[in-house]
Amino acid sequence: MRPNLILPTSAMSDPKASQAQMEKIVSLCKRRGFIYQSSEIYGGCGGVWDYGPLGAELKRNLRTAWWNTMTREREDVLGLDASILMNPAIWKASGHVDTFADLMRECSLTNKRVRADHVEPQDGVVMKYSGAKAPNGWRWDRTISALLKNGEHIESFRKRIRALIAQNAGESAGKPEEIELLGEEKIDAVNGSVDFHPETGGMLGEARPFNLMLKTYLGPTATEDDVTYLRPETAQAIFAQFKNVFDSSRVKVPFGIGQIGKAFRNEVTPKNFTFRSREFEQMELEFFIKPDEAVEIISGEVAKWHEGADLSEPQPNWGWELWHRYWVDQRTKFYQGIGLGDVLEYYWQTPADLAHYARACVDILCEFPFGTEELEGIAARGDFDLSAHQTASTKSQEIFDEELKTAAAKLTDEQKESLIQKRLAAEAAKVKGEPMPEAAVRAWFERLFKGSYVPHVIEPSAGLDRMALAVIAKAFSETEKVDEKGKKEVITVLRLHPRVAPIKVGVFPLLKNKPELVAKAREVYALLKKHLNCFYDETASIGRRYARQDEVGTPFGVTIDFETCGEKGPELQDTVTLRHRDSGEQERVKISELLGKLLPLVS
Repeated sequence: MRPNLILPTSAMSDPKASQAQMEKIVSLCKRRGFIYQSSEIYGGCGGVWDYGPLGAELKRNLRTAWWNTMTREREDVLGLDASILMNPAIWKASGHVDTFADLMRECSLTNKRVRADHVEPQDGVVMKYSGAKAPNGWRWDRTISALLKNGEHIESFRKRIRALIAQNAGESAGKPEEIELLGEEKIDAVNGSVDFHPETGGMLGEARPFNLMLKTYLGPTATEDDVTYLRPETAQAIFAQFKNVFDSSRVKVPFGIGQIGKAFRNEVTPKNFTFRSREFEQMELEFFIKPDEAVEIISGEVAKWHEGADLSEPQPNWGWELWHRYWVDQRTKFYQGIGLGDVLEYYWQTPADLAHYARACVDILCEFPFGTEELEGIAARGDFDLSAHQTASTKSQEIFDEELKTAAAKLTDEQKESLIQKRLAAEAAKVKGEPMPEAAVRAWFERLFKGSYVPHVIEPSAGLDRMALAVIAKAFSETEKVDEKGKKEVITVLRLHPRVAPIKVGVFPLLKNKPELVAKAREVYALLKKHLNCFYDETASIGRRYARQDEVGTPFGVTIDFETCGEKGPELQDTVTLRHRDSGEQERVKISELLGKLLPLVS
């Protein structure tokens, strides 16, 4: 883990090379069955993607890796699978109804919307028209302002504006080339302006909040009383079910609840393939911890973070800061385990970046062809979420801690007052949010001294679709091969980590017209198929078959040849050639030992 601040940088210095690389990845994903555009035969559906046979396997492997790492291999994390549709009061309590919005600007020429923070600076000359008309009597009596970009010819610009006006006006405007632009004026030259739509060049309106939640209705009447939302995140279901999980599972704080599931956001400008989508899958953990004051009462102190601190095993005296660092470290190790370790960077949010309730947040960043972008966020959220639901629902989210009550009973009045004063000083020093009044602080400590509190939370939140795109982009490589005749061929290899590769092993008879080879290959395929996702292929040359599997990331190939059938001596009978994708190494392995050798390599 690199705890220092590293600001986002471009993954590739050449924008054209970056775009070309991304286009190759998108092409490969469609051609080999990883990712398709949703509803493609009907023109697509913006910001929504379907995963083909190999993409489904890749996502499944990533999902399984996360689930096993975060739940099954731990004693302190439980799983949840909550519904997508929930009572809309949950989203009101969480703040999503009122504040879950992006600032959006609208093109005055076409009414297209764009996120205010997604408008790149542009240079050019502002052109203004008093309106437009057509020979058929159609008129557009409103001012048009648009950007003539540097290097764009004026006639090309006018043609573009006519086409956009015709597109907006519909058939009533007639043919675009017959539209007359009225009252042309050259207003001013601008440099680095963010006031024009990046696609149309039309002047943008004022930034307005645009709620990202997708609204729907529950029940047959579809009135405002029936409104609910497709969940924009999976976390709130965990908070809403916290008490049920706690009461039914015989767990103690600290513990976590993990969930993988679909989420939906009506993104204004979905972009970069599957990176920013309107339908996506989240993998979130809410890890509940004691407030620092409870830790101090029980342990006598709260351990402080320092460089080189041992994060290998959680300790009873850890407060929120060490728990936060611990989960950053754990998530980093997870990404190293799926082949992303050397493309990670970290952005530690500054106090100005943080939400008023957050104590810390780090974004784990990953290099993509289009730049270095967020892969996962890990936030220390305090007790904000559970307290918000406790207030809105009037249902207590407090837990009782006998150990805390026993330890608090041993404190003197002076020690208790010292804890209260420390908290009051912290509240007075707040630079964001309203400080808790003294009466409320004292009431909170009164409950704490009796062993009751609302747990605080550390939240590692990752996107499965982004993770899938990251491992594909990281694994994508091309090499140039020259054959005996001097002909050049570009070979594509997906160097996916064996743990997440969709197909683990390709099984090939050396020749398909030799029944004994085919029969033995089928036997090996049947042996492995019960335990590993395998692919059987007997068409084309063995080199071509290797290349086909290299292109989709298959880490191992098993070839059944004449040695397997004992034609070159009994010592090689019932052995196969095992080929390693990345090194090209080939070794002889007994069929009886093949499964035992492969399983550790792909897990």
